[in-house]
Amino acid sequence: MTHTTDSPTASGPAGPAPDHTASPRRAFLDSGGRAPWHPLARQAFLQAVDDGWADPRRLHTEGRRAARLLDGAREAVAAALGARTEEVRFTASHTTALHAAVLGATAARRRVGGDVVVGAVERAAVLHAASDAAALHSGTRRVVPVDRSGRVDVEAFARAVAQPGVALAALQHANGEVGTRQPVTAAHEAARAAGVPLLVDAGAGIGHDAVPDAWDLLAADPADWGAPAGVGVLAARQRVRLTAPWPEDADPWAPGGVSVPAAFAAAVALQAVAADRAEQDARRRALVDRVRHTVSQIPDVEVVGDPDDRLPHVATFSFLYVDGEALVTELDRAGVAVGSGSACTAATLEPSHVLAAMGVLTHGNVRIALDRSTTGDDVDLLLAVLPGAVARVRELLGVDGL
Repeated sequence: MTHTTDSPTASGPAGPAPDHTASPRRAFLDSGGRAPWHPLARQAFLQAVDDGWADPRRLHTEGRRAARLLDGAREAVAAALGARTEEVRFTASHTTALHAAVLGATAARRRVGGDVVVGAVERAAVLHAASDAAALHSGTRRVVPVDRSGRVDVEAFARAVAQPGVALAALQHANGEVGTRQPVTAAHEAARAAGVPLLVDAGAGIGHDAVPDAWDLLAADPADWGAPAGVGVLAARQRVRLTAPWPEDADPWAPGGVSVPAAFAAAVALQAVAADRAEQDARRRALVDRVRHTVSQIPDVEVVGDPDDRLPHVATFSFLYVDGEALVTELDRAGVAVGSGSACTAATLEPSHVLAAMGVLTHGNVRIALDRSTTGDDVDLLLAVLPGAVARVRELLGVDGL
């Protein structure tokens, strides 16, 4: 794929460029699943708006131009994933990719059975799709437990996939809420020995971490690596059978087609973040280590997730006697944007199913995910205002001094 390297100056679909002179200063530390656009993603999007606006299924010149951009994007993403171009599909979103993988693979293997094996800390999209797929094919969703770091019990996982009637197994590459990596390679070996395809949700890892090629189906989230929202990635090895889980369409995995500019920008951004991933890994890992160490000094806090075998940019901690939503609001007033609980359940104000499955504190939770643009000053601001924010929330709840 070709693109220029000059930083764009015009405002466009991503909105105007940030005003770094604005006061007071803010630190955005909630990039998990929706990161600020990479500058090259923005540039590629604008280029594709001009060159790829037409329907890529049309045979005229404009349609063929759009098709070339889309084909180039698929080829670039496939290369980054270690897959063949024909194994990669674009979907409408990461969630759509997960739903299509679970429902499509289970439908294709319905003669084997309808059971779906999942880890207890998979994202809600996988858990809900597994329940629906199992119900459709008279099966059961089999949930494998995790330890206090959030890592699945690989021996229990192997026993579960070896049972008769299992159509599909699903295991995330790493947990986007607490950062813990999963034993994907060992799980894949167990699934292959049982003849069961393994879906790996790499939505939190691609673009940030090395993802093993131990997968049969893989879903990825371009918005997580600094590309536009509105496009997802589903890869399926040629040996895996899939049945589209919705009515017939010219594009069975993205009915109605996908946004060519979004797909093109996703591919360009993925190439860009892959080029500096090792450097960014070291930089952001050092920042997260500082956060974990400093936060652990605050009274009545639990820092969760594996301290070493984890994603480089994610940290989560929970405070006793603190309401998570109130703490997020207090930090926002102080100029720091963070997340709380599971990103897929926070809007419902439900406790995080991830933290609950780990057996750790589920309330008073703060989750940070550092973008490539995150600086040491941003982390300094968080660490400066966090103790006071915790104290104020506890005082408002009448539990200070306990």
